[in-house]
Amino acid sequence: MTVERVEPVESAEPSDYVKRLPIGEEIPLPEGGIPFWEVFPYEGDIRIKPLDEPVLPEPPRKGEDGEECPGCGDWEGPVLWSDEHWKLRGFTEPEGVPAQVMLLPKAHGDLADLPPERLAEFGGMLQRVERAIMTLDGIARVHINRYGDGGSHFHVWFFARPAGMLQLRGTCLPLWGDVLPKVPADEWQRTNRHIAHALATEGGTAHV
Repeated sequence: MTVERVEPVESAEPSDYVKRLPIGEEIPLPEGGIPFWEVFPYEGDIRIKPLDEPVLPEPPRKGEDGEECPGCGDWEGPVLWSDEHWKLRGFTEPEGVPAQVMLLPKAHGDLADLPPERLAEFGGMLQRVERAIMTLDGIARVHINRYGDGGSHFHVWFFARPAGMLQLRGTCLPLWGDVLPKVPADEWQRTNRHIAHALATEGGTAHV
């Protein structure tokens, strides 16, 4: 079965939603909004940036219109594990969370383009990667995020939340990962190897 590529509807005119936005104006902090949550990592004089004018049509993402695709290549981070259709990528430089990895299909395509066979495998792959990360010591939860604004090759992020650190719960975990002390390099490499080999116990090959 061939999956037809889904292209966004492009327009040179902003949508009605965008036309209503207070572009260039001062936006007040919402009462009770995220900056007031106990899990928000910043405090002090926080202001909302003014919105920039919309850019239409949007510029191509990585992997579109001749842009090199980091998802197809391996220059964005080491491949920790792979099987016939999927690969798990790590990050060479340590982050501030205990573990952070990315799951991608080997074949190029976004979520809307994935063939039914890959979609049927996807739920099981999410479960397998979470199980592998949870075999690390001191992990309470695994957060799974998908954005897709930077690259056109479908990819899903996994962030490990350390047990006991309730202030790191929920939406803001990647923000905490940006500001917390980075994990020591040797520990980061051991973590990547542990995840790869834990995943390989259910199939596929660990590459580290």
